[in-house]
Amino acid sequence: MIPLTEWMQQRHGVAHSSTVRLAGYDVHAVKTAVDSGAVLRVRRSWLVDRECSDERRQAAQAGGRVSCVTAARELGLWTPDTTGTHIAVPGTASRIGDSALIVHWARGPIHVPSRSPEEPVLNVLFHTARCLEPERAVLIWESALRRGLVSAGEIERVAWHSERANRIAEVASSLSDSGLETRFVWIMREIGVSVQQQVWIDGHPVDALIGERLVVQSDGFAHHSTAKDRRRDIRADARLTLLGYTVLRFDYQQLLFDPAGVQSTIRMAMAQGLHVRQARKPGRR
Repeated sequence: MIPLTEWMQQRHGVAHSSTVRLAGYDVHAVKTAVDSGAVLRVRRSWLVDRECSDERRQAAQAGGRVSCVTAARELGLWTPDTTGTHIAVPGTASRIGDSALIVHWARGPIHVPSRSPEEPVLNVLFHTARCLEPERAVLIWESALRRGLVSAGEIERVAWHSERANRIAEVASSLSDSGLETRFVWIMREIGVSVQQQVWIDGHPVDALIGERLVVQSDGFAHHSTAKDRRRDIRADARLTLLGYTVLRFDYQQLLFDPAGVQSTIRMAMAQGLHVRQARKPGRR
């Protein structure tokens, strides 16, 4: 058998004592690890190792598991800036104590044994739908879709038992290339503007197309932060302009924190007819 500490590291540094026993580690092995300081005992029946994250340690101390935004961040999904650790606990849980915890009591679509420290991804999505504003929750859902952690078919067939989760399942799509694109589509949906995503024009994809001629690009920091990136964007905008398109760009700050400004800009562009194909003017003789 591998050392208990190594076994726990393979499980994110958290385990219930009953699970440890089932894995073949006796009382002496556990006591040795605890006495050495390599493993800590929390809440009587939970063990954590020294490499365990603060969030998972907090969850174990409360008898729960990381979930919602905290678990989504662990999975590498897009997440909004939030404070506090989100955990899911059984309905019978007590002695939570820590005021920094955001506790989720509802049961997700997948049953999880009370002694399991792991939250299935569908439950993570379920809790984000119930916890966050819809436009932020859908960003996490689409991030999970893009990374292949869940499929569109699975989302469609799950019995969510939550009206908020059902609504997000209806609009979540794997078309968005980034969370910002998802955010833009959501903002446009609020004002009744239809958006085509990932449309190919002249052999190149654009983030969004409104009508026939209004192209919208969403500029996230990661892919638009260097001089080389900026030159690439300028070339792309010039190519589209010469083909008769109008190109509007919105960055992270605008899309997340000034949606009204984005909506106003799109409305003005559409009022000027920039989204429709203009009749070609006859040339002079």
